[in-house]
Amino acid sequence: MSETILEIKNLTKWYKDIRAIHEVSFSVQRGMVFGILGPNGSGKTTTLGILLGVLNATSGSFSWFGNGEKDENRKRIGALLETPNFFPYLSATENLRIVAAIKEMDDPESRIDEVLKKVKLYTRKDSDFKTYSLGMKQRLAIASALLSDPEVLVLDEPTNGLDPQGIAEIRNLINDISKSGKTILIASHQLDEIEKVCTDVVILKNGDVIRQSGIESIVEGAKQMVIAAADSSKMISVLDQLEGARLLENNDGWCTIEVTDDLSPEDVNCFFFDKGLVLSELRVTKKTLEAQFLEITK
Repeated sequence: MSETILEIKNLTKWYKDIRAIHEVSFSVQRGMVFGILGPNGSGKTTTLGILLGVLNATSGSFSWFGNGEKDENRKRIGALLETPNFFPYLSATENLRIVAAIKEMDDPESRIDEVLKKVKLYTRKDSDFKTYSLGMKQRLAIASALLSDPEVLVLDEPTNGLDPQGIAEIRNLINDISKSGKTILIASHQLDEIEKVCTDVVILKNGDVIRQSGIESIVEGAKQMVIAAADSSKMISVLDQLEGARLLENNDGWCTIEVTDDLSPEDVNCFFFDKGLVLSELRVTKKTLEAQFLEITK
């Protein structure tokens, strides 16, 4: 039986006359890599701020580890909420020693080396923070969040502003951390990255929860096919007669169609052949999380 790590019930936050979130409710089970999705302004950061005690909710409640909203819960949580903020002229090791002192850790040296190896910064542990790339700075921030070996890791937009290599590094790091059994909570608007790392998601829009489910259940059944033929205009004109299919996109004769699960590539091929058309392209694809998100949030 799964263990509930976080339970949120009807969280609402007003900033004077601006409603940031409204009756947000969802739950996170142990071992999940849980994504909070939504465009900028949807309430992701506000939600995390309340959960970490940085902000007070207007109404509603939440509970960590079945232990309510007690301050002591935060000792079991590592968090990265903002842009990494370290001393630029100190090394990674020196900066983490300061973090360890703030967290009142006993004998942190071995743990510092351990987390620096985890985030692949050990060979640069004596380099000044100011010499790090943006991706390295972000990885050091995650090392800081991991320093006290928390049960839960909370990350707000961990790949924001990074180049493709930096994004891939953070993605691989998150996947690696999740394999150790930690529960990870990520807020992001970068849907393609969330799809690659998360097991479950909640989708926010204008402060409201509009869906919570596993990643697979969001994209399952969203089968698509890419088709093409020499006579693309005829192909498109007869497509309306193909039951269980609808045109999503026409890109210079290369058409993306959405099809029901019972419609096989053989069925599609036979249909067009019977109409006097030979398809030059026919391949099955899956609708991306981004495409599903755009439909869900319409």
